[in-house]
Amino acid sequence: MNELIKTINELKKEKNAIILGHYYQKGEIQDIADYVGDSLALAQWAAKTEADIIVMCGVHFMGETAKVLCPDKKVLVPDMAAGCSLADSCPADQFAQFVKEHPGYTVISYVNTTAAVKAVTDVVVTSTNAKQIVESFPKDEKIIFGPDRNLGNYINSVTNRNMLLWDGACHVHEQFSVEKIVELKTQHPEALVLAHPECKSTVLKLADVVGSTAALLKYAVNHPENTYIVATESGILHEMQKKCPQTTFIPAPPNDSTCGCNECSFMRLNTLEKLYECLKNEAPEITVDPEVAKKAVKPIQRMLEISAELGL
Repeated sequence: MNELIKTINELKKEKNAIILGHYYQKGEIQDIADYVGDSLALAQWAAKTEADIIVMCGVHFMGETAKVLCPDKKVLVPDMAAGCSLADSCPADQFAQFVKEHPGYTVISYVNTTAAVKAVTDVVVTSTNAKQIVESFPKDEKIIFGPDRNLGNYINSVTNRNMLLWDGACHVHEQFSVEKIVELKTQHPEALVLAHPECKSTVLKLADVVGSTAALLKYAVNHPENTYIVATESGILHEMQKKCPQTTFIPAPPNDSTCGCNECSFMRLNTLEKLYECLKNEAPEITVDPEVAKKAVKPIQRMLEISAELGL
């Protein structure tokens, strides 16, 4: 393992590459990454890097976002099969037709979408900035929000909007069990529930803190004296435990106790061995149709600009 890590670092230096890792990656990949963050942070780092090669240790849409922002750079992913159930729940042709059927609507798309969906979008959001970006539009603005219905419902509830929602969801955040979280709360009455807004509303009602992955991490770091039940993909517990070694973090259980359903099977496809092969062979490489990229970059840049203005 140490030899593999050493070789990856040597290859990275030799090829002027940067490794970006999402919080939902395996711990060893988070540890070797130059930057670890949520979707917003990864997009921000990709946009300003001077590296020749970006290795995106996350899922396919994250690699696409980096490529759209950095068309002249080579963007690699360790495993091309690392997709996203939420992005898959919003096929570009069907979403484009949905938009066409609702003229006069501003289209806000969650970052967990393909470049082709972003190409028919006015502004992209992440869970970190969705509330603030929605609130930057007039109260009477007609908005289509896709693809995550749970995040959309949550944003509607906290902004008093009535956005038209696409019916998509993340397979991990849909699986958390309300009954098992209640049971855990009985066993640990002092524990606070941290929940991602992609969770179902019934789970969010149990939460003491609702926020993006980065926001949940920040809350735990600022309040290390608490015990936490964490209702989001369990990869974040690695960084939480690193930042708060004395704190107890309990992953929220899924409905099906026979599977690791609080882990994203796509995120787990990336391994150190695949990362090494990816850097060595400079493949697999993310490509985006230039016409799609030309349209998709505008809503992504708009998100980055609004986020910068809001200090996010």
